[in-house]
Amino acid sequence: MANVKRAGRQVLVGAAGESTGEDGWEEQVRPMNKTMTRRALLRGTGVTALAVSAGSLIGILEARRAPAYAQTRKLHILQFVDFVPGGDEELRRQIAEAGKMLGAAITFETINANDLQARITAAIESRSGPDIVHLLHNWTHLYQGALTDVSDLADWKAKDQGGFYEMSLASVSVGGKWLSLPSGITGVLIAYRKSWFDEVGAKEFPKTWQEYREVGRKLKAMGRPFGQTLGHTWGDAPIFAYPYLWSWGGKEVEKDGKSVVINSKETMESLKFMVGLWRDAHDEAGVAWDDTNNNRAFNSGQISATLNGASIYLAAKRNPDKIKGDKDRPLWKDILHAHLPAGPAGQFAYHLPFAHGIMKYSKEQKLAKEFLRWLHSKDQFVKWFEAEGAYSVGSTTFWETHPLWEKFDVSLRPFRTAARGARMFGHAGPPTARAGEAYSKYIIIDMYAKAVQGMPPADAAKWAEGELKKIYR
Repeated sequence: MANVKRAGRQVLVGAAGESTGEDGWEEQVRPMNKTMTRRALLRGTGVTALAVSAGSLIGILEARRAPAYAQTRKLHILQFVDFVPGGDEELRRQIAEAGKMLGAAITFETINANDLQARITAAIESRSGPDIVHLLHNWTHLYQGALTDVSDLADWKAKDQGGFYEMSLASVSVGGKWLSLPSGITGVLIAYRKSWFDEVGAKEFPKTWQEYREVGRKLKAMGRPFGQTLGHTWGDAPIFAYPYLWSWGGKEVEKDGKSVVINSKETMESLKFMVGLWRDAHDEAGVAWDDTNNNRAFNSGQISATLNGASIYLAAKRNPDKIKGDKDRPLWKDILHAHLPAGPAGQFAYHLPFAHGIMKYSKEQKLAKEFLRWLHSKDQFVKWFEAEGAYSVGSTTFWETHPLWEKFDVSLRPFRTAARGARMFGHAGPPTARAGEAYSKYIIIDMYAKAVQGMPPADAAKWAEGELKKIYR
């Protein structure tokens, strides 16, 4: 899923749908101060001396600031830059509409996803900043002390839209409370060049890691390697590394959520195989990629397969004259999607849950809840859902059966049910704040990155064990 680095963007929408500044009321007060007496102004505004004393009104006028009852309500939303431009465009349109309906000035700020955690942490420490934040993975557990209980909204949405996927529930439910409102899940599958796989005899996508390695060895020999990141990036790296670990029977901790068991025979086998898989089938420079590199590499013909959301396909479909495959054919027509292969312990997946959290320090708690209830309603979400084009699906089962899926291309259909049965970080324990911290420190990703870069697998597993014990103690 491409993590496009671009400048942050803010849109301020006034109560009437127009830009407003903090001095909007001031410009109205200043001329009145010159032409009206205090008594006339009190009469004109219908405010009696019992409500506002002459002294306090003088203070308001001299401060050139509106009294609290005259100020426009304000709301600040922080979200990552969507990898499907149409999704952000639709969201901005909806926010403008919400500003008019709620009589609020709504700031919509988008930043690079890799910068989100730093911004959220800074806001918590300063107790100021966005009212609503975009939460990924199980970050709700990490920031639980700073988030408002939105169980009332979650109950409403579950009843209205068919119930949440287990992944959505696990990612935001802490101690029996819903501390953020699930907004969607991005399915992540392997995008691959069908014609290139056909050329090496893979008429069907490989079912096991061994088969995947053999196909990759042939493709790499033709200058068409697989592409995968093992870098410090928020999306593709963990979404690959965790299911790969699970497929070999490896796990971070036991069910008790305390006993660290990463340094196991199963993990060792996964590390040894990864070294060979990387050498034989992958573009080895991928170890340092972020979430944008594999998208560019795939759509420029440098790699034959990569784990990603639907954004690679959607970008190729939007730009058929620029993104082409063999014989000048539009590349999107040669892209299919498949689940990660199975290992000795089975086939597993981790997809990407999103949620909106209301910060406890926000002075607009009621407004924030009103806005989220409106934004997450069926009438609004369906417009964003269509704009996303299967890149991000709903957090509830209702959207899995929506007729819009029949409009999406056949190649996108595997994303329809991708959210079913996905595991969470911290398996076999619960997706706690400790599991979130392990993810944030990239321990599992680094374990594999160290091995493919030359560290003996036994040492890589031992290193990961030491790092996890620091957290789980």
